Amino acid sequence: MSRTVPVPHGLPTERDAGPFAPPRRITRLREARPVSPMVFPDGHEGWIVTGYDAVRQVMADTRFSSRQDLDVPHVPYETPEMSALTEPSPQVPGMFVTMDPPDHTRLRRRLTGTFTAKRMKQLEEHVIGIAERRLDELARLTPPVDLVEEFALPVPSLVICELLGVPYADRENFQGNSAKFLEKDVSLDEKIAAYSGMTTYLSELITSKRAAPGEDVLSDLARHDDLTVEELTGMAVLLLLAGHETTANMLAMGTFALLEHPGKLAELRAEPDLMPGAVEELMRYLSVVDTVYRYATEDVEVGGETIGKGATVVVSLLAANHDPERFDDPDTLDLHREARGHLTFGHGVHQCLGQQLARVEMRAGFDGLLRRFPDLELAVPAGEVKLKTDMNIYGAHELPVTWAEPSR
Repeated sequence: MSRTVPVPHGLPTERDAGPFAPPRRITRLREARPVSPMVFPDGHEGWIVTGYDAVRQVMADTRFSSRQDLDVPHVPYETPEMSALTEPSPQVPGMFVTMDPPDHTRLRRRLTGTFTAKRMKQLEEHVIGIAERRLDELARLTPPVDLVEEFALPVPSLVICELLGVPYADRENFQGNSAKFLEKDVSLDEKIAAYSGMTTYLSELITSKRAAPGEDVLSDLARHDDLTVEELTGMAVLLLLAGHETTANMLAMGTFALLEHPGKLAELRAEPDLMPGAVEELMRYLSVVDTVYRYATEDVEVGGETIGKGATVVVSLLAANHDPERFDDPDTLDLHREARGHLTFGHGVHQCLGQQLARVEMRAGFDGLLRRFPDLELAVPAGEVKLKTDMNIYGAHELPVTWAEPSR
């Protein structure tokens, strides 16, 4: 295996190979050295893992921690004020995605019954109804319209609000704060303010549900006396954030990708039975959660390299999902591909809890959109679509689309 590739300084983020492919420097790095040292902007000597097998190994190995309170945070891209931090981030109560077992297990176990495949199947008709009502609203508008604002964001927001018991009328609070929280190029004070905005709102909501529970997930959680309001609030933030941001970006970027592949789009319209597999392939192809982080708690050998104790590890799910060692011709969108081995939902104990719900939402969203708008097309050149390279979840800020006449 070649070791001639230079050690990267910071995470390559520019989408110079097109809106759907990994950055070229990431692809070259995976080809030459799939487990590579990387120098962070603050001087920390960490690692970036880009090969499929190595990514699976890191995410399954409990010696790689998800906790962010083990060391001063090392961010792999230039960001305001982060290089000046001298203390580890405090552990946020309830935010189990940044915990290890047994703390992670204790909190996540409270939700395992909520997001089962069986329960999501029961919800499917309801989700389809939500998508169809949003499409009714879309059809009443005069194009061009922003598909993000009018469809891709409202559908998962409505679904997760209803599931959790969060009033959809309050969406401006959590949508605005979650977007600010996920921005890369904002100050620490702005991030803290955005997070505080979400926690203030949700802690009040949870307190009211403890007093008068309803038929929703947050009420179910609030019935557990052994969970503090702070823990419940952290869990609620995580569910609300993950429950609308990721799927919204997938609906927008998936539509963008299909519109840029008209042959594939026509094939999917002609063969609706392809939809479940197409959703898996779009998730692999786009990998909107493109990176996650782990922290080595001891020396670990991965892919012939020794990752030293204390190192921050950037795990590129995007690069792994485009690894030709695992997927043939990976930069091609292939709706017939068996893509279920993709790592879009992660791997190991932190594999996405809401993945079945996301699948239901995407199947309903894409199916309804393609059926109701048979001549949907971009209203701007593809190169003018504003991409979320400035965010911690990839997507499109706006997706202007147009059509001639929607179908009923």
